[in-house]
Amino acid sequence: MIPHSRPFIDDEDCHAVLDVLRSGQLVQGAAVAAFEEAFCREIDFHGAVNMDSEEVVLRSHAVAVSSGTAALHLTLLALGVGTGDEVIIPSYVCTALWHAVRYAGATPVLADIEGEAFNLSAHDVLPRLTKKTKAIILPHMFGQAADIDELLKLGIPVIEDCAQSLGSLYRGQPTGTLGVAAIFSFYATKVIAAGEGGMIVSRDGNLIDRIRDMRDYDEKDTLATSFNYKLTDLQAALGISQLKKLPTFIARRQDIARHYDHVLRETGLTPPVEKPDRDHSYFRYVFLLDGTDCFFDDMNRQGVICRRPVFRPLHDYLGLSGFEVTNHIWQRAISVPIYPGLTNEEVETVCSTMNKLLPKI
Repeated sequence: MIPHSRPFIDDEDCHAVLDVLRSGQLVQGAAVAAFEEAFCREIDFHGAVNMDSEEVVLRSHAVAVSSGTAALHLTLLALGVGTGDEVIIPSYVCTALWHAVRYAGATPVLADIEGEAFNLSAHDVLPRLTKKTKAIILPHMFGQAADIDELLKLGIPVIEDCAQSLGSLYRGQPTGTLGVAAIFSFYATKVIAAGEGGMIVSRDGNLIDRIRDMRDYDEKDTLATSFNYKLTDLQAALGISQLKKLPTFIARRQDIARHYDHVLRETGLTPPVEKPDRDHSYFRYVFLLDGTDCFFDDMNRQGVICRRPVFRPLHDYLGLSGFEVTNHIWQRAISVPIYPGLTNEEVETVCSTMNKLLPKI
């Protein structure tokens, strides 16, 4: 059986966690601080400089937290989002964005996506804007950067959701460095894994200070609202170890994608679009096919687990009409296994099974 997702954990990762266990410092401590700094270096320079250089002046600031959802929640609060405000999010996304906006007391406003890379449509955002719009959350879906420039022109704070795009580039810039802030997730099957965990990154040090102050509630002089959103040193140690392997992880995902591209072209289907000014990291390999249910069932019977990349669009939960592009994509989108731990033999199995089961067009 080839699972849809699987974390890649090696001996280096195990030793990193074991060192923390032996230290006795399990909760938030030095490892969390080290993870925050290492992550800033990666975001600022995308692995292009010596990570140990003392001469580097970091432009970004980061706060590690317990999950990507917690990261979104705190970022919204730090931006002053609250009751009576609206936050625009795509309908084609996981429910975490909806929940985070609701946690902040604001109203999520859903928008449609564009059909090529499945990201939020700036064109559809425009008619959703009101005087109450306080922020836009922009996920870079499946590892390819969204069209952020058009959204930045609106003058509304844009929070980049990089849960799926760590290591992706937009016109040479790493995703997470373009909006007012960005959030990342380290869930077990994300680009790098810490079991759970999240990170907020921003060039605005004052914003990060406000978020850091809300991250935990203990030993404070006031009862200002704070949360227990801390990351542990155990998770941070694993995150640091995984972060060192990020370039290798991305290269492996891109290599596997080339194999899948070849299969789709052989069967007359269209591979995922790679926009020329982006660097797709292939967190997910998603293509469109009519008759997805039959394909899912057939692949699963052959031992290759495929999934819908988004379980259910948000507007469908709410019974809202419209969202034509989201509906079209959701009904046809297929995500096949793609992750660094996939062996060459497993890649060949996925390819041969797809080649056998995909309709010849």
